[in-house]
Amino acid sequence: MIAHHALVLNLHQPPDNLQNLLNDGNWEAKEILYALDRIPRSLWGSEDVARVHLSLSGTLLETLNNPGFQQRVYGVVDCGSLLWHFQNQDVFEILGTGFYHPVLPLIPETDRHQQLQRWLGIARHILWRPRFQGFWPPEMGFAMELIPLLRSFDYRYVLVDSEHLEPVTPMSWQELRYRPHIARHGEDEILVIVRDRDLSNAQEAGMDVDWFNNEVAERTKWCDFVPLVTTCTDGENGGWFRNTTAGANFWSAFYLPLLERVRAGQSAVSPTFISDYLNLHGAHGEVRVRTGAWNTGWHDGHGFIQWTGSDRQRTALGAIGTLSAAVQEAAWQAAERGIADDPGFQQDLEEATWRLLRAETSCNFYWGEDWVQRSDADMAASWEALNHARARLG
Repeated sequence: MIAHHALVLNLHQPPDNLQNLLNDGNWEAKEILYALDRIPRSLWGSEDVARVHLSLSGTLLETLNNPGFQQRVYGVVDCGSLLWHFQNQDVFEILGTGFYHPVLPLIPETDRHQQLQRWLGIARHILWRPRFQGFWPPEMGFAMELIPLLRSFDYRYVLVDSEHLEPVTPMSWQELRYRPHIARHGEDEILVIVRDRDLSNAQEAGMDVDWFNNEVAERTKWCDFVPLVTTCTDGENGGWFRNTTAGANFWSAFYLPLLERVRAGQSAVSPTFISDYLNLHGAHGEVRVRTGAWNTGWHDGHGFIQWTGSDRQRTALGAIGTLSAAVQEAAWQAAERGIADDPGFQQDLEEATWRLLRAETSCNFYWGEDWVQRSDADMAASWEALNHARARLG
C-alpha cells in the first residue's frame, strides 16, 4: 500500500534576527536567506508531484515584506519574488500560526487571540489567501484548551506530536500515528494531524531516500487503511537545510530524488496536501493530546522544560502575565470612559501591546537564560508606553 506523505516545514526567525545578523556582517544571515530562497526554486518544474506545507511566522513575513530589508538584501535574495513564489498553491499549503511565534499554552489567554489575529492580518495580505485550513502551534506547543480558540478562527486541523497522543477510541499503534483523529474540548472539536517524531528526527538530521522508503513501508505494512505519514521540522535551520552544495542538502539529496521515484512508481510514499487527504479519507477515532511541545535538542517536550526550566525563565513568564493584565485593564478603562478612540491613547496602547506580544517570542526562552533579557527589554518598553496611556486616562 502506498502511504501518503505530508511534509511540513516551520520557517521562523526571531524578531530582528536577520537584520541584526546583517548588521554584524554575519554569514549566517545569508545562509538563512539562501535556505529560504531554495525552497521554491528547488520545486520549479515539480508541480505535478511536490506538496509542501509551510508555516511562516508573522515576524518572518514582516521582515521579508519590509521594503528597506528587501533593498538591502537584493542581490542576495529577491524577497519580493520569494514571497510571490510562496503563493503557488499547486506546491504550497500555508499553515496558520502565531505572529511572534510564542509557545501558546505559556502565554495569557487574551494574548493568544491577538497572536493569531495579527498573523492572519499579515498573511492574508501577503499570501493572498482568505483562509488557512491548518494550524501550526509554535514549537508544536499544544494544550486541549486551545481547541475553541482555533475553531473560532475557522481552522480545520492542527499539527500535534505523536508522543503526546492518548487514544479515546481503541486503536492500533499504526492507527494512532498514521490516521487523522478528532480531539474535543467542551463543545468544540478539531481534526488532529500526527507528526511522526522518529521520522521527523531523521528529516532534521539528514536521511537517504531508500532508507525513508523502506522505513515508511515497514512502519505502515500492517495498515488496512491509507496511511498519512507526517514529518515536521524547521525548514531553514541546521546544516542539512542550509547547505548550499548540490547533492548535500535536503532538497537536492533527498526530496527531489524522492519525487523522481514517485514519478517512476518506485516509491513507498506519495506526497500529498493534508487538506486533500482529509477530503478523500477523513478522520477516524477520538484522541486526547497531553500538554507539551515537540522534542528539542535537550528535552522531549513534556512540561515545556525547555522554556520554563529555570527561575529566570519562570519569573519572566510571570511578568508577562502581570503586564498583559495591566494592558487589558487599561483598554477596559478607556472603553468605560469613552476615550478608547482617542488617537494618542490608541498609539500608546498599541505600542504597549505589540511590545508585550513580542516579549512572548519562544526564542526568548528557548536558549535557557541567554535571551531572556530580550523579553525583559520589550516588557520595559511596553510598561513605558502603557504608563503614557494610563496618564491619558487621568
